[in-house]
Amino acid sequence: MVNHDTHIGPSFSLKNRLARLLWTISAVLFFHLSPRPFHSWRSFLLRLFGAKVGKGVHVYPGVKIWAPWNLDLADECGIASGAILYSQGKITIGKRAVVSQGAHLVTGTHDYTKPGFPLVTRSITVCDQAWIATEAFIHPGVTIGEGCIIGARAVVSKDMPAWKICSGHPCEPIKERNLNKNKLWKVI
Repeated sequence: MVNHDTHIGPSFSLKNRLARLLWTISAVLFFHLSPRPFHSWRSFLLRLFGAKVGKGVHVYPGVKIWAPWNLDLADECGIASGAILYSQGKITIGKRAVVSQGAHLVTGTHDYTKPGFPLVTRSITVCDQAWIATEAFIHPGVTIGEGCIIGARAVVSKDMPAWKICSGHPCEPIKERNLNKNKLWKVI
């Protein structure tokens, strides 16, 4: 941060603000207008702006991203249209993790105990095979454990454990998540 008093100026450098302007223009022209199946194209654009993007990633055109250079998207993860990745700080999405439509991941907040309310950023990590359901809100500094499911419209302000189903406001673990890995499906 270049400024610790949000009343008198921006928190980010001119270089950061210009990069975000360039990203916003590119996102409007090339990212948001791209056809839904063009995941490779959107992955290319994100990489061009500094994101780490794995293989088989599905980021849909309606995703809002604040700063792609703060994203780390592992193989085969999916980010649905309408999701907001407010990446003032680092956001890491694990392998085969899903962020559903309208989910809001926010890495920035303000220190209300100091004059000027300086910006504070804390990373968010969504571990492998986790699922953040529709319109859930993930606070700065939170880790969603491996295989964890966050229920629709949950408000997550603390770390959630692995292989649990969690829901509510505030979000709490409510039961185990068990995968039936041995079940074979037959098409009749």
